[in-house]
Amino acid sequence: MSNPWEDISLDTYENHMKLDSVKQLQTLNKIMKAQFEAYPVKTAMVLGVAGGNGLEHVDPSKYETVYGVDINGEYLKAATERHKELVDSGIFKFLKIDIIDEAGKLPHAELLIANLLIEYVGYEAFSKAVSVVNPRYVSCAIQINEDDRDWVSDSPYIHAFDGLDEVHHQMEEKELASFLERIGYSEISRTKEPLPNGKALVRLDFEKTGRK
Repeated sequence: MSNPWEDISLDTYENHMKLDSVKQLQTLNKIMKAQFEAYPVKTAMVLGVAGGNGLEHVDPSKYETVYGVDINGEYLKAATERHKELVDSGIFKFLKIDIIDEAGKLPHAELLIANLLIEYVGYEAFSKAVSVVNPRYVSCAIQINEDDRDWVSDSPYIHAFDGLDEVHHQMEEKELASFLERIGYSEISRTKEPLPNGKALVRLDFEKTGRK
């Protein structure tokens, strides 16, 4: 069975995400800039890289390799075209991998970034992916709703996302931290970015403690 993310066009996704009433594309770009700058690492992986929003903040003098992983091949094609120079230089490597079923294919990276990804794979699949990648740092942004509105913001594109209901998981900060603690990661920072429509993105960063 195909994943509903394979049926959503990149134009639809990005046009929805950048609306003034949503503002998640812009906010995620800001978060990713901070994520790439935060730690003394040379390799990173972005799970759910989509069309490569935020990858322009990768400093080629700092990073040797940045992996972009997504289940949608069309998204990866767009990301490759948008960042051709760093693809040609060998820094960017885009991988079509289903994180739920193919986590074992993920390579190692020192920093693992996962923004608005865990909602669609669940805590267990994400924890398995973290264990395989074995990063020193994990940085992830999750959406929280501060009212009782739907988890997808209203927009002209909203019905394109109807199929996501079957794979969406409601996120809880403490539950995510608990799953990562079980595989040896401790929370080291938390920041919150408010969004329109009673929503917010919470960035949670974790560091490997050496415990398994």
